[in-house]
Amino acid sequence: MSSSSDTSESSVQAEHHDVIVVGAGISGIGAAYHLQKLCPDRTFTILEGRSDIGGTWDLFRYPGIRSDSDMHTLGYSFKPWTAEKSIADGPSIIAYLQETVEEFDIQRHIRFNHKVVRAEWDSSTSTWTVHAIISDAKVSVLTCNFLFMCSGYYSYRGGYDPVFEGRDKFSGQVVHPQQWPEDLDYEGKKVVVIGSGATAVTIVPAMASKAEHVTMLQRSPTWMVARPDVDPVAKKIKRFLPRQLAHPIIRAKNVFFQQFFYKKTRTDPEMVKGKLLQGVRALVGPDVDIDKHFTPDYNPWDQRLCLVPNGDLFAAIRSGSASVVTDTIKSFTETGIALTSGEHLDADIIVTATGLELVTLGDMDFVVDGKAIDFAETFTYRGVAYSGVPNLVSTFGYINASWTLRADLTSTYVCRLLNHMRKTNTDRVTPVLRGSDINMPKRPWIDDFSSGYMQRMMPTLPKQGDREPWTNPQRLAPDKKALLKSSLEDGVLTFTASQQLPTTNQYASS
Repeated sequence: MSSSSDTSESSVQAEHHDVIVVGAGISGIGAAYHLQKLCPDRTFTILEGRSDIGGTWDLFRYPGIRSDSDMHTLGYSFKPWTAEKSIADGPSIIAYLQETVEEFDIQRHIRFNHKVVRAEWDSSTSTWTVHAIISDAKVSVLTCNFLFMCSGYYSYRGGYDPVFEGRDKFSGQVVHPQQWPEDLDYEGKKVVVIGSGATAVTIVPAMASKAEHVTMLQRSPTWMVARPDVDPVAKKIKRFLPRQLAHPIIRAKNVFFQQFFYKKTRTDPEMVKGKLLQGVRALVGPDVDIDKHFTPDYNPWDQRLCLVPNGDLFAAIRSGSASVVTDTIKSFTETGIALTSGEHLDADIIVTATGLELVTLGDMDFVVDGKAIDFAETFTYRGVAYSGVPNLVSTFGYINASWTLRADLTSTYVCRLLNHMRKTNTDRVTPVLRGSDINMPKRPWIDDFSSGYMQRMMPTLPKQGDREPWTNPQRLAPDKKALLKSSLEDGVLTFTASQQLPTTNQYASS
């Protein structure tokens, strides 16, 4: 065990639950709802490392923090989003999650300040032993039959912060969005935001209203699209229908258009490029070089498309309160940033919106029957479980649609598994590689997605195979079929009882 969790287990009483959920963000709260509704005979608890619910939305506090997809799909299928704005700010999303927790009596299941650091599986008892550091630095030890990871996919320790030459020379303040200071005063100051992803696109217009000037410094452009933060069609539907009827209609409409647009980026990327550039050109004005600053060298949705609500970034650029520079950094200087082109950007504050650090399953250690698991050596089973790893499912949402669409599916699937195990009087389920599957080609966890934060982490993530069910399609229609309708007795999932020998566990015999 790592030193952070190396505490005598005899000093702590291990308590048992049927299911332990790790994380009380959007995914974990959704998991609790589904467990209560679909598996009422199962006991569960949620372990949350932070002091409040919300995950992402509790962690990030930078100016303008907001959703990057519409809340009718980022919200839950079972809890209508009733606010007028469908592109919502962080506090509104937290309020929605708090309402969900209260409405469905989920709070009593959550244990805050429990940071899970290690999980150990024992095939002889079909249990996970879970170690969590609690706020007073002691270790809490719990056991469960099933472990449901809802902890997201990036590190809460810190974001990606590359080394910049001369950083120590800069006399101003350098801030990463993941560690935003509450007392940061940027009024009347010159700000340079390094980055061109969703975080930078959010921060730049939000700071531009107070700063003297904000420059978005990007190495290369990102595809962007402006949308109103109020969905006019959804507004009309809500006016004429009660919310319980309006919500599924709006959700279905938005899912359809998300999937339709994404499909177009795959089948007719040139047409999509033209439409996107036409929109940017109309909003940013004639004085900006669209080819240089807003035309990426990749197709839309090869990296995540940036949503610009109400065109606020473009309005800030058009007004002169913000600008965009496409160049590379030579070094930081005492008064700003020297660029490779020879230009110098003066700055009082530099914001490094340079991305996230991804982690595999909550940045914790997993052990199966005494052997540490390297998830990079496993194959994903339908994008939710892992070859040779028993009684464990993790939530990984969509990169090309709202995260919660897949989180809802995953929670429903976990409940299907648990109920099937109850029905068949088994207590262990393991995806097992057999026959020709063992020698499948290894494909990346996610195909056709070139964003830096994903590419940096891809070698450490589980692999896909070239056939079902060893794939992670990242598409709603096949996921619905696979997770909601496919047979659980598919010849790959192996259901056993703890009285049997653990022959299905590939790690136990290696």
